Amino acid sequence: MNPFYTSYTTPFGTIPFSKISIEHYKPAIEKGISDAQAEIDAIVADQKSPNFNNVIEALENSGELLTKVTSAFFNLNSAETNPEMQALAQEISPLLSAHGNNIMLNAGLFEKVQTIYNQKDLDLTPEQKKLLENTYKSFARNGANLNESDQERLRGIDNELSKLSLTFGEHVLKESNAFQMHLTEEDDLNGLPEGIKEAAAAAAKSKDLEGFVITLDYPSYIPFMTYSTRRYLREKLYKAFGSKAFAQNENNNEETIRNLVRLRSERAKLLGFENHAAYVLEERMAKSPTKVYEFLNTIQEKAMPFAKKEFDELTAYANKLDGIDTLQKWDSSYYAEKLKKEKFDIDDELLRPYFQLEKVVDGVFLTANKLFGISFHKKNDIDVYHEDVVTYEVKDENDKHLAIFYADFFPRAGKRQGAWMTSFRSQKIKEGKDQRPHVSIVCNFTKPSDSKPSLLTFNEVTTLFHEFGHALHGMLANGTYASLS
Repeated sequence: MNPFYTSYTTPFGTIPFSKISIEHYKPAIEKGISDAQAEIDAIVADQKSPNFNNVIEALENSGELLTKVTSAFFNLNSAETNPEMQALAQEISPLLSAHGNNIMLNAGLFEKVQTIYNQKDLDLTPEQKKLLENTYKSFARNGANLNESDQERLRGIDNELSKLSLTFGEHVLKESNAFQMHLTEEDDLNGLPEGIKEAAAAAAKSKDLEGFVITLDYPSYIPFMTYSTRRYLREKLYKAFGSKAFAQNENNNEETIRNLVRLRSERAKLLGFENHAAYVLEERMAKSPTKVYEFLNTIQEKAMPFAKKEFDELTAYANKLDGIDTLQKWDSSYYAEKLKKEKFDIDDELLRPYFQLEKVVDGVFLTANKLFGISFHKKNDIDVYHEDVVTYEVKDENDKHLAIFYADFFPRAGKRQGAWMTSFRSQKIKEGKDQRPHVSIVCNFTKPSDSKPSLLTFNEVTTLFHEFGHALHGMLANGTYASLS
């Protein structure tokens, strides 16, 4: 039995990751698409006068199985992927793109949405009004008003874009994993803090190599660029990082980027916008590319004199210290760290012992408790997709269940770089029942070593608080509709 086809019998209805195999995804997604299309057809065929409940709310509540499967699949494709999953994503994404087009370009459905949108004096709550507005805009901004031939071209563009976006990310991940700077002499680690040396030795050991390995993962790359005294090695590492998916090999992204830009531009113009930026910004605070450029130009005007002054000071400092006449990209972090320490007596490495990951997490939880009265309780009976993942039940100030929180902190080969918040299940209220959310933060922090716990940099601490802020948004959600919560 496909695990997606039945209600989960796990604690809090969490995803039973250990019971899901790669072969379960595609059939479940195809069934999810079929079920969702049947729900759409029923909305269109309904002979009753279109109203908020039988059109807008019905559309919002459609596709539950599809959402259930895709939230598991695409979250894992970002945090714990493999070549088999990536290949499957290339098959699945065009199916989802076509399904999305089938909804947005359904003339009968759009006619009903438009009828409700154009009605005056509807007795709706603010939340319902927002859902109606968002629904109408989704159709209008995604081709519902186009003629038949333009709609067909839009389908083709969306199909191509769905695969290109995946390809871009896959190439970057492959390039990141393919590079390693193998160092056999300890002198080549001069300047690096002891914890970073130990991590480099552990990385080499995990690859059955002698000596040390520096990778393009942030916890390895950034300290090396900041502290290594070996300029030629900093140059090598910087160029490897900056040229990911740009070398002349099978992972080159140049053509992928050109096609993405070309298709996004064509799509925007097809929909009546000057360019892709104008299309995206219409729904953002800035509203237009002109506003963005005005903002950037104002920053440049104000900041450039100070930036030039600081750059000149850094260049002079590098020249005084090591006789360097021209400061290169791979020099900036190294000399900036030294100058900061000399001028202000600030050393980020001295802060690390105060930022043990477990204690920072405790501090984050304490802050949330003081602000919102919520508490976090570690759970060992919730299935996870990787042994590094830790789970918590979140309770409100009355000890009532509020959410499930997944924390995934360390780099690995199947995880893309960066940090993000995501959700495996959104909050919503349906038929009087409040479905509580399952949220996650995914990061790439410094891993613990054999002798040291995970000690965060100050930047990693701020990243954790930032992503946790997004997670709080999800945990505390209390809306009726998942798309708004």
